Amino acid sequence: MNYTTRAIAIALVAGATLVSTGCAVVRNQETVGAYVDDAAITTAVKAKFVEDKTVDAGAIKVETLNGAVSLSGFAKSSTEKAQAEYIARNTKGVRQVLNNLSVRP
Repeated sequence: MNYTTRAIAIALVAGATLVSTGCAVVRNQETVGAYVDDAAITTAVKAKFVEDKTVDAGAIKVETLNGAVSLSGFAKSSTEKAQAEYIARNTKGVRQVLNNLSVRP
């Protein structure tokens, strides 16, 4: 993946993340600062998924609330599931990872 394609992919992930998580503050689930931090964590995790060749970023949904990252969707193997969790755990700001990925052959 060349630099321009990677930059566009990361920008699209960031935009989609912000749009899809926009109502959390309205529902009083967290403060504006915590919401911004959670959106940044979600974006960072998704960007790392895009960069990693072993994880299908399009098949994994990432949601963050108060530093707890929830992974859902489908992985092609237990190795991909474990790698997705590893990436999320090693992202700055992540306090906890809930790996709800299903392995689908």
